Amino acid sequence: MHAEPIGAIGTQAQYARIPLADGTLVATPAMPDADLVPSLLAASDVLGTGWFGAVAAEAGPGRTVAVVGDGAVGLLGVLAARRLGAERVVIFSRHADRQKLATEFGATDILTERGDDGVEALKELTGGLGAHSVIEAVGTQESMMQAIRSTRPGGYVGYVGVAHGVELPGEELFFSGVHLHGGPAPVRRFLPELISLIWDRAINPGRVFDLDLPLDEAAEGYRAMDERRAIKTLLRP
Repeated sequence: MHAEPIGAIGTQAQYARIPLADGTLVATPAMPDADLVPSLLAASDVLGTGWFGAVAAEAGPGRTVAVVGDGAVGLLGVLAARRLGAERVVIFSRHADRQKLATEFGATDILTERGDDGVEALKELTGGLGAHSVIEAVGTQESMMQAIRSTRPGGYVGYVGVAHGVELPGEELFFSGVHLHGGPAPVRRFLPELISLIWDRAINPGRVFDLDLPLDEAAEGYRAMDERRAIKTLLRP
């Protein structure tokens, strides 16, 4: 009910006033070691989002999970799906560095096809059925339809890619038997568990930060991500 658009208040500045901070912020057990900072930073955004994508897609034991999108959110969706017990995790990716990290996070299969070709490739891997759970982490028309069509009847799509011009064909969705759940991630819901996992060094999501820049070079960080020279930029004030 009281959601606040945090990006609009200048949270990439050195200081920001956090609305409702007594309920939204979660303290770490102590001052973190320097090597934990990237992972804790990831928990507040891309890990929390990927985790919600996996939860919304009902990822769990015995399930095959497919991930559409190999950015930081998609990669951490892979990590989340494995932590939640998924038996098989398939990621769609065409970038060698991201494929490597996805494998290290627990991906069991990598597909380079996209769109309808990606759907067919996934169905070949799954006996013609599709995945039980699909995480959509891009937000385009093609990625959303790829996610829906990659899901077996009765399965779940967790969509966390910010939608850009996405329109859903009502009749196809109606008869697909596919469940859709997603939107902005309720990251606060997961923070205590994620902080604990990071603090205990059970997971290392900070590895998605492959470019480290001072705050005044933020524009270069965005350029690097846009041009696929970096997966995710970490800015240090």
